[in-house]
Amino acid sequence: MPAKSANAHPTDRDPQAILGKIRRLELRTRRLVNSGFAGQYHSVFKGQGMNFEEVREYTPGDEIRSIDWNVTARMNAPYIKKFTEEREMTVMLLVDVSASGTYGSVQLSKREMAAEVAAILAFSAINNNDKVGLLLFSDRTELFIPPKKGRQHILRLIREMLYFQPEGTGTDLGAALDKMNRMLARRAVVFVISDFLSPDFSRPLASSSRRHDVVAMPVTDPGEDALPDVGRVAFEDAETGELVEVDTGSRRVREAFAEASVRRRKELEKLCAARRVDVVPLSTDRDYLLSLRLFFEKRERRLAA
Repeated sequence: MPAKSANAHPTDRDPQAILGKIRRLELRTRRLVNSGFAGQYHSVFKGQGMNFEEVREYTPGDEIRSIDWNVTARMNAPYIKKFTEEREMTVMLLVDVSASGTYGSVQLSKREMAAEVAAILAFSAINNNDKVGLLLFSDRTELFIPPKKGRQHILRLIREMLYFQPEGTGTDLGAALDKMNRMLARRAVVFVISDFLSPDFSRPLASSSRRHDVVAMPVTDPGEDALPDVGRVAFEDAETGELVEVDTGSRRVREAFAEASVRRRKELEKLCAARRVDVVPLSTDRDYLLSLRLFFEKRERRLAA
């Protein structure tokens, strides 16, 4: 039950302040992408197939299985078919903008971290000539931006992720996945960036994972994993507004709170494993670059096996 936080997403509507923050985030994420993320991204996310390029005469070292026997028979010399990878992909960012995302007990709120991670993925995608789209959701679809290319398009996505004012406060991930499946006609790489504090979404996730390459990126905060021993405290649920008094001085209460957090995480991992959905855990108190690199390395090893 995340409480409201002083680290809520920015509400300053001054255009210069907004542009300044977006520019700083662009520079930071572009620098990270150029330092190696774009190459790692390219190696683990493949295009949709192979495109025929040409038929040319066989040269020593060519793959024998590529020989075009019909052309070879007509020309009385071996010829091969040459193909190139269809590199272009569609990348979809599903980003949770529900009220629980405004929580943050350290430097970044969950929503701010989600925006930074999504920005890195978006710039990696356009560096590889991929299209990127955005779906912001709470307990409803707040905003859908169709996949496109280009720097200006990515800057718009970043602005929306940072400053969009949602109408809903709750979370309905299942409805967001259903919406995405209806809107996307072709297979996509789908990054779901959320705290996953949502009613049951197992069936929509199963449907999405059959049609798309889905990557779950649960964002947590250390304040949601453990209660400090500070006596009786009134917590307000950021999504429902419900007030609950909790005796944090009780060891039993603190242990139950921590156990519930661990249980939620394991349930999500089990659900994703059953649907062959990769999980990239993110936390506001840890460097998300390490999590992304570990994910890329693990996926690259799996593809090479």
